[in-house]
Amino acid sequence: MFQVSQDFAPPFKLIAPFFIIGSLFYLFSSLFLFFVDGGDLTYLSPTVIAFLHLFLLGFVMMTIFGAMAQLVPVVLEVGHFAVELFYAIWPLLLLGTLLMFGGFLLWPALLPYGGVVVLISMMIFVVEIFLTMKRVEKLNIVMSSVLLSNTFLFIGIIIGLIMALGYAGVIEVDINSLLKGHVFMVIGGYISVTVMGLSVVLLPMFGLSHGFSLKPLESALYLMSFGVVAVLLASIFDIAYLSYLGYILSLSALGIYFYQVYIIYKTRARKENDIYVLSLIFSYLSLVVSIFFLLLYLFTHNELLLMAAGWLIFFGFFGFVITGHIYKIVPFLVWFERFSPLVGKQKVPMLADMLPKRSSEAQFIFCALGVLVVTVAILMQNSMLISAGASFLVVGAGAFIRSLLYMIKFK
Repeated sequence: MFQVSQDFAPPFKLIAPFFIIGSLFYLFSSLFLFFVDGGDLTYLSPTVIAFLHLFLLGFVMMTIFGAMAQLVPVVLEVGHFAVELFYAIWPLLLLGTLLMFGGFLLWPALLPYGGVVVLISMMIFVVEIFLTMKRVEKLNIVMSSVLLSNTFLFIGIIIGLIMALGYAGVIEVDINSLLKGHVFMVIGGYISVTVMGLSVVLLPMFGLSHGFSLKPLESALYLMSFGVVAVLLASIFDIAYLSYLGYILSLSALGIYFYQVYIIYKTRARKENDIYVLSLIFSYLSLVVSIFFLLLYLFTHNELLLMAAGWLIFFGFFGFVITGHIYKIVPFLVWFERFSPLVGKQKVPMLADMLPKRSSEAQFIFCALGVLVVTVAILMQNSMLISAGASFLVVGAGAFIRSLLYMIKFK
């Protein structure tokens, strides 16, 4: 279990906007599902592309950036190089996400502007993280994963900007050939590697796990990195067999990472299955099912299986990993800033007291139902079922926002 220190943590007022805006985008993404046509489910559909960017940039990236602002200096035990830069990151990412969403959905001319704004926000983030890491003499496996993931992010956003310019007609570029490289750089290279690295800090910390090996994580990081690079090269040079090699390596990495999570889970001292544990169980089950769908897709080339797998990875895995950790991270940050100075002077709440039980349970139940219903709807190409699943997700997202605001305002 890694040692962490709060001595270098930035103020919570810097972190809070990332979580609040991210939760609002979670709700907006759920609402947007009502406009998705079940008969037009293809990864090249403008509606699907707009939805993916709304969810990934607005919810996933926004929340991860906030969490990284807190966790990187805590794990490294050094202060941020320029923590004030994070006050500029979330407004830029917010504006860029909205511009790109509007560009894909309504007016392609907005895409270059949205792409540049997103690029600026992410470049500020990447450069600040790199400069912060430069202060550390020796990197452990967690921070090596952060270094890897941010390198992939840098490459991914450059490719994304080139694609946005091509989509808007500003430059001549084969968007289809770059698409796989962009997707794998951002989702496999940045998001997945970040989740892998930080989870071996957060899962043991919240579950009180000790004495486990990190060898599976090392193997998973190597395989995922090689897989992402293979798909990028296949995307640029149009080499089919490299794509399949990248897919197999990436899927193997996810399987090994799942085994690492199982080891941590089995060695935990805290056995209570609270909303955090339930969220992680659902997220990793979603990951297992998505891997199964992806394997079927490699043999059948049925695009519906690919869409269902992507949905489970996004809303099932990423969605529940993030919301589950929010229920642990936010109470801890609020307690540390607001109540830790009062310890020994007056009665202070426990972390469990800061979690709204009913709304957090409602979020889990309705969002889980929504993910399952939409998965079936995608496989059946049924628009009515997609709307039904969206209804569950909207209620769950509303409950999540209520829970988040309750934890932030807790006094």
